[in-house]
Amino acid sequence: MNYKTSPIIIDAFFFFIPLAVMAALLIHYGQSWGALALFVLMFFVLWFFRNPERSTTTDEKTVLSPADGKVIKIEEVREQDLITGDFVKISIFMNVFNVHVNRLPCSGEVTAIHYRKGKFLSANLDKASELNERNSILIKTDEGKDVLTIQIAGIVARRIVCWIGEGMKAARGERFGLIRFGSRLEVFLPAGSKVLVRVGDRVRSGETGIGYLS
Repeated sequence: MNYKTSPIIIDAFFFFIPLAVMAALLIHYGQSWGALALFVLMFFVLWFFRNPERSTTTDEKTVLSPADGKVIKIEEVREQDLITGDFVKISIFMNVFNVHVNRLPCSGEVTAIHYRKGKFLSANLDKASELNERNSILIKTDEGKDVLTIQIAGIVARRIVCWIGEGMKAARGERFGLIRFGSRLEVFLPAGSKVLVRVGDRVRSGETGIGYLS
């Protein structure tokens, strides 16, 4: 088992261990209520960084949700960043209670990854899509279709983690990163793709089909 497939993502222990040390000190000095509060935080950290297994059973042309969360916007856009052309953008908001491990929406080759610094506005705001810190991942499928996925930091999220690199082979449903403490994922499907979700739908990373590549 490696760090990608462990039940708890290793990042959790950067928070868990200091909290455990502080809790032990409070217990030593008789501050049981303070220690209890830290124990609650320790449990939350482990729960937040949980990394459940997921089963991918849909057709290969079905684009999977890269995140757990709620579909907050679906729109047709003209993209001119890593890709140029008309696309359908599906935006998914992750709150602090969702699983935050992100999974690849489709199989293919990772042709580009671009990180950009930015603000930390609430991820459910439309302007967060343009202004917040982001990490863009472009995948070209075996059929030559471009699918763009963007990790966007939120008001609490302060670090975007990406485990893949350019030139790597992407496997649909594979874990590729996470965003700490609430954020947003966007998927750009080629124009003409069939959208399988609606605004307000709840989706699960690696399991819920959000689009179909025609």
